[in-house]
Amino acid sequence: MEFYTSSKEKRPVRLSEETRRFAYESLNHKYGLDTLATPYITLDGYGDTGSLQQLLRMYDAAIGAIVENAPVRVCEHELVSGAATLGQAIGNSVPVLISGLSCRFMPGNSHLTADFSEVLAIGMDGIREKALRSLENHQNEEKKAFLRSCIHCIDCMRIWRDRYLDELKKRPWAERNIKNLLQVPFRPAGNFYEAVQCIWFCFAFMRLCGVWPGFGRIDVLLGGYLKKDLTDGSLTLDEAREILAHFFIKGCEWITGKETYGGDAQHYQNIVLSGIGEDGRDVTNEVTYLVLDIVEETGISDFPVSVRVNGQTDEKLLRRVGEVISFGGGIVAVYNEDTVIRAFERMGYGSAEARNFANDGCWEVQIPGKTRFDYDPFDGLLLLQKITLRDYDGRAVFNSFDELLEKYEADLKKHVGIIFDSAATPRFDGNMKHIRHAPCTVLSLFVQDCVGRGLSYLEGGPVYEIISPHIGGLPDVANSLYAIKKAVFDDRLVSFPRLLEILKNNWEGEEELRLRILNGYRYFGNDNDEVDMIAARILDSFSASCEAYDRKTPARFVSGVSTFGRQVPWASERLAAPFGRKKGDVLSGNLSPTPGTDRDGATAIIRSYCKADLSKQGTGAALDIGLIPAGADRESAVTDAVGLIKGFAALGGFFMQIDTVDRNVLIEAQKNPQNYQNLSVRVSGWNARFVTMGKDWQDMIIERTH
Repeated sequence: MEFYTSSKEKRPVRLSEETRRFAYESLNHKYGLDTLATPYITLDGYGDTGSLQQLLRMYDAAIGAIVENAPVRVCEHELVSGAATLGQAIGNSVPVLISGLSCRFMPGNSHLTADFSEVLAIGMDGIREKALRSLENHQNEEKKAFLRSCIHCIDCMRIWRDRYLDELKKRPWAERNIKNLLQVPFRPAGNFYEAVQCIWFCFAFMRLCGVWPGFGRIDVLLGGYLKKDLTDGSLTLDEAREILAHFFIKGCEWITGKETYGGDAQHYQNIVLSGIGEDGRDVTNEVTYLVLDIVEETGISDFPVSVRVNGQTDEKLLRRVGEVISFGGGIVAVYNEDTVIRAFERMGYGSAEARNFANDGCWEVQIPGKTRFDYDPFDGLLLLQKITLRDYDGRAVFNSFDELLEKYEADLKKHVGIIFDSAATPRFDGNMKHIRHAPCTVLSLFVQDCVGRGLSYLEGGPVYEIISPHIGGLPDVANSLYAIKKAVFDDRLVSFPRLLEILKNNWEGEEELRLRILNGYRYFGNDNDEVDMIAARILDSFSASCEAYDRKTPARFVSGVSTFGRQVPWASERLAAPFGRKKGDVLSGNLSPTPGTDRDGATAIIRSYCKADLSKQGTGAALDIGLIPAGADRESAVTDAVGLIKGFAALGGFFMQIDTVDRNVLIEAQKNPQNYQNLSVRVSGWNARFVTMGKDWQDMIIERTH
């Protein structure tokens, strides 16, 4: 039984045949299609949604209806039990139909990492006791109502657990599963197997209720349990690998094989490995390598894995990461933790807290289990075209390049202020207290310190709260400004008014000039200081504009860089670009070069990207890199990947996604999708099965791949 790989090398075999068969079934839609068969639970008798108190009662009733009526799924000989079996949850909403209406007023939550450390340590019973104490301590009736909801949801979780126990008791092989669920998640985990079961059951319960959490630093969560079990001989490394593999296989339960926006398998269940801990010591352990073993063998892409590296990262780990990357699928990405930690320290986090960073279930960084995160993306290129250059209608007049650049920076600063007014200030009343929101109690149980504060995730419960404007199309902005600088002000190929007229007409009748500008200059991604420093200056200006509004509300307001695939829908709104691209072209993703402009290889791309001080981007700046599959020489591919990671860290990068895929394979998969069901590509913080993407998304991936 073979799993797909972009390389000609065969994936290694470490797992049992039974486990590999389970993985194959899950990857090929068996459980995802089963989930779609029951989209939601129906709950009648609730018509009034105007009252917030009524909404909370309705939410509690909805969670109760879910745990009592959702299908219980037990897969044959599964080592880990629990499932999210309602299809509407795949759409990130509470999967309940209330009085004939979709539960749209109770949306799900994503872009967060849940706190699994507390439930591992004290169990859900301990969290329930914490909620009872908090209920006694708070006098505010709204806080009391929230805390009663917390207790109710924990009790609902017990009903869900008990239904699994009843089903497992019918299976002669399920003795270990039953033993684990009698201990976790309600009591503390005592060993590795219980810890894996605890995390999975809590995670599956959250997403059954419409929440999409990330896992964060799974080797930190599980490493101590495994070390203890290995030391006392109660578990072998091979047994641990099998257990953890079932955790990963269960995470494929939402694969449907159906076309979705941006592709199947983007549910933000990201994992972070390695790096340093609070005390500055390396946390890499046996779990780190087991995760890499599993994703290498199975090619499971539903858990995008990011490895934290620094200048002292062990060569053994770097090579292991390179080996997994060489198989393709975009599964493993890297953070340069030196830059990320510096970014957190710039924001005022203590060093120990900063060292704990993970991602938000996508790739933006946060302190896991303590952070509410929201981002507000915008198109920096459209801002240049529509505002600074006034739709190319001739009203924009600049006598020098510096004048043009300064005007764009001023427009960018003004736009940041608009985002602050629209995204940050409406959250709070005149006393800077959170305005009430739709209930999200299940999530709030797993975020510090919602229970202690008596406040939900959306109402000030988390320790930290971040709002992050994200600029997209930054390389396209830098390329556009650079093209104007060279073609108009330096080389005088065309006057500024004439260029605007040409752009307004989408380069019609000016193909010779278009190609000269497109091909005659070295744009962002080619290690050209002149254009790279334009990009760096704009990023500095952007971060400074955000800092001007930071701390004006209880939510922090910090900058970041991304597109999250929005370059596809943005394309139809953009005008022709000054660097030779036409209206409707899909341009740069994240902080990566515009497709077709990078000519000098991956090293030059990294050098361009790293010329900005990326520690000023508080929530991150993502770079996408594509490598040619290994072919017959896998050793060369591994060496190349390791070299790129080392250079990325040495030069001060932030986050890099490396995808190894053959352009010809992508074209063939587009023509014959039935033969490439598990071909995975990295998109933007998530992996997606290529054949489940829309054609415009597929074309975007093909165009960016050399």
